Amino acid sequence: MIFDSIWIVGSSRSGKTTRLIEQFAIWMQAEQPIREAFYTNNHQQNSGVNISSNLHINQKLSGFLVLAANSENRRQISDQIITSTQGKYPVRCQTPLGFFQDEVILFWPLLIKSLQLKAQFPVRLRPETEQELATKLWRDRLDEETLRRAGMGEYRLVRRVLDLLQLAAYGGIPCEDITTVLTSALLPEVNSTNLEAEFLASLLLDWRNWCLQQGFLTYGIVTELYSQYLLTDTQYQQQLYKRYQGVLADDVQDYPAVARHLFEFLLDWGAVGGFSYNPDSIVRLGLGADPNYMEGLAARCHRETLTGFPQSNLADMLAAPMMELVTEPMTLLQLPQTVQLLQTTSRAQLLRHTAEIITQIIQTGQAQPKEVAVIAPGLDAIARYTLIEILNKQGIAVESLHDQRPLISSPQVRALLTVLALVYPGLGRLVDRDEVAEMLVVLSGKGGERVEEEKNEFLPPSPRIDPVRAGLIADYCFVSHLDIPNLLPANTFNRWDRLGYAATTAYGEILEWLIKQREQQELRLIPSPISLLDRAIQDFLWNGSNLPYDQLAALRELLETAQHYWEIDTRLRQTQTVTNTENRDKHRTIAEFIKLLRRGTITANPYPVRPFGPLSNAVTLATIFQYRSSRQSHPWHFWLDTGSPLWAKGGAATLFGANYFLRDRLGEPWTAEDEQWAETQRLRRILADLLARVSTRVYLCHSELAVNGQEQLGPLLPLVNACVAVRE
Repeated sequence: MIFDSIWIVGSSRSGKTTRLIEQFAIWMQAEQPIREAFYTNNHQQNSGVNISSNLHINQKLSGFLVLAANSENRRQISDQIITSTQGKYPVRCQTPLGFFQDEVILFWPLLIKSLQLKAQFPVRLRPETEQELATKLWRDRLDEETLRRAGMGEYRLVRRVLDLLQLAAYGGIPCEDITTVLTSALLPEVNSTNLEAEFLASLLLDWRNWCLQQGFLTYGIVTELYSQYLLTDTQYQQQLYKRYQGVLADDVQDYPAVARHLFEFLLDWGAVGGFSYNPDSIVRLGLGADPNYMEGLAARCHRETLTGFPQSNLADMLAAPMMELVTEPMTLLQLPQTVQLLQTTSRAQLLRHTAEIITQIIQTGQAQPKEVAVIAPGLDAIARYTLIEILNKQGIAVESLHDQRPLISSPQVRALLTVLALVYPGLGRLVDRDEVAEMLVVLSGKGGERVEEEKNEFLPPSPRIDPVRAGLIADYCFVSHLDIPNLLPANTFNRWDRLGYAATTAYGEILEWLIKQREQQELRLIPSPISLLDRAIQDFLWNGSNLPYDQLAALRELLETAQHYWEIDTRLRQTQTVTNTENRDKHRTIAEFIKLLRRGTITANPYPVRPFGPLSNAVTLATIFQYRSSRQSHPWHFWLDTGSPLWAKGGAATLFGANYFLRDRLGEPWTAEDEQWAETQRLRRILADLLARVSTRVYLCHSELAVNGQEQLGPLLPLVNACVAVRE
């Protein structure tokens, strides 16, 4: 039937999303009344609810809920739907967690009533703030003895415990039942934390209850509130089926188990559903996804299977022989010429050789930079820096995909934090001579100069104070003080003429600006530290020039993080009895914010902005997880560190305890045999998925020695040997 729900199965790049959008257009263009077709009369009679009479007088048609696995895929499918249907039909595009969060905030009054919460607007905690507040709440219980038994530091233990709450919520497990799951899963022989399940669950209950009292929401708490309280509320159920006549869900293999509860509710009430499932592109298994449980929805849908296009990718030709080589290394197979080998002794040689081959391919016109992707199981700072520097010197732009580095790694951010410590009193312990010198170099840059009008390219800003002169100024003009650290005029020391005119002028401008800001702070003319950061960016860093994309992203990330941090601080001071003065509280908050960033905390990514200009034609540099999550494809692939053992490991993409909360093995211990089986399956999926995303050539980039000097004997080493046999 035309209004049957559909379940579309296919490999990567087989057209699943396109088929979903086509089916959506068919449903919307149907001649019969959609409302009666989607919400059948039989269901209305069975449920005793007259849906059409409950609709608002202006609500002639309800909309469609469209879900995608992550925000990047959400933007893509939203654009495709609008383009293909010319924006005629109402749709709401979200990620599952984004939908849960919006619904919890929208129907917060219902939760206030059912959970007896304080009537206040909820505030969502970002991961870095969640970590800090949980650490403060649990500090009395996480003493040295507890940390010694756990065998890890405070930061890592707190993150593990918080992840358990998130995983339980994704699996549809109430917080009160976490003890039962952990008790059966954490047997003495497999318990890597050496902490009792009751102790871990009590920490989570205290944290969950404290957050609800303060009106704070985390991803885990949002998901639990939606699945356990909101989705089971009768009033909410009536509003939900009025608003959505159908649902489209792309790549459901990466959805948490609670998403199936939402889909089943809509299907039970007569809504139509379209779902796509890719067994080779399971990326978030270990981060809360439950593909086996989600696959159970297929029984309620008409199943369609899409096949890939042999001309558009290498999966059909290479996936089977590659997996056979990996699982049975003694197999006498040879890989075709579409798989080339770059082999060196050391990793440093490999990085240089890889960059040289990419440069050669691009300069000879075989490929554009945007057609090349460098993919690795793990990208350290050395590899990123080496590849970016070599390629940039050849005029080739590089886009580091979702590069999550600590915010403090940016010199601009470090300079702005030093500005805070110099303007606000009581922060003298947080600034030293080296940081002052770096601040002077960063803030002394002048606007970039236009190189070519037609290409709209700019030279990077050049500092008027070089590091040597900045060091001299910091040595002779910086006055350390616990309360009010100060900078003196340049002519304070005898040989100030050694600085030169440009450096002296730039330093005078910075000093004058700092004095002015300090005076305005004393007069309370600066609304907040966020305003001071914005002023410094406008006056010194922006200065009418086009900042490089990475610097712009870091500054936006800093401002968003600071704004969120002070929003949380304001809420806490509203709910707690304040004994100190307002200024002292503000200065203490600034000190904690600076310390938080200097600990190397990785903050949430800023609101995404798509690259434009030269970066739109750039070589992609990504880890396996980042590349597969973005669902990108390129004609040319360079698989870096092919001999690394990390190809079969989950690494940072696997949270502690993730396997305990999978619905098909809830509470079962995770053994060594389970891990070995999971690594084999993970490797098979990675090979099939990556090969489906490349169409021209794959380069296996292998160095015999790793960074630490050890020989690389990873699971893909048989592929290297097969390529050697071809060359010989």
